[in-house]
Amino acid sequence: MITAVKEALLLDKVQKRFKDAILATGLFQDEVCHLVDKKALVGICEFLKNDPELNLNYLVDVLGVDYTPASPRFEVVYHLYSISQRHRLRLKVKADSEEPIPTVTGIWPAAEWPEREVYDMYGIVFEEHPDLKRIYMAPDWQGFPMRKDYPLKGYKDEYNPFGEEVEEDF
Repeated sequence: MITAVKEALLLDKVQKRFKDAILATGLFQDEVCHLVDKKALVGICEFLKNDPELNLNYLVDVLGVDYTPASPRFEVVYHLYSISQRHRLRLKVKADSEEPIPTVTGIWPAAEWPEREVYDMYGIVFEEHPDLKRIYMAPDWQGFPMRKDYPLKGYKDEYNPFGEEVEEDF
């Protein structure tokens, strides 16, 4: 259970430092969550990792969410943990289909693979990622399987005669 002191630290310290970049804040199941402006993402992440009281030194996961038909369509979620302080924080960033999100691999090198997974499944591009390429799907794969507009049966090809016809707007 999160204590009132840790909750205040995770809420207030970040909000005071980045008041214009924090778009929304919430608390769900004892976990603080900040929706942040993507332009400030790298600066916020550096602060969260390097501040001695916060010390969010462990990137647990990076994942994508497709909220079609909402605009912006996508959300990238970062789950952070402090090993020494034993508290968690969630960051969220919103982006449309063609909008890149800055990579956090310079802060947490462990972000390389989960960012590649988000790219491969949703098509969300991470700016300045050191090796942004498909990780699960073949390099010539059409589309992004976790997008809500991806056909349930896949696209029709020589291996999948029951899929939908390929659209040429990729």
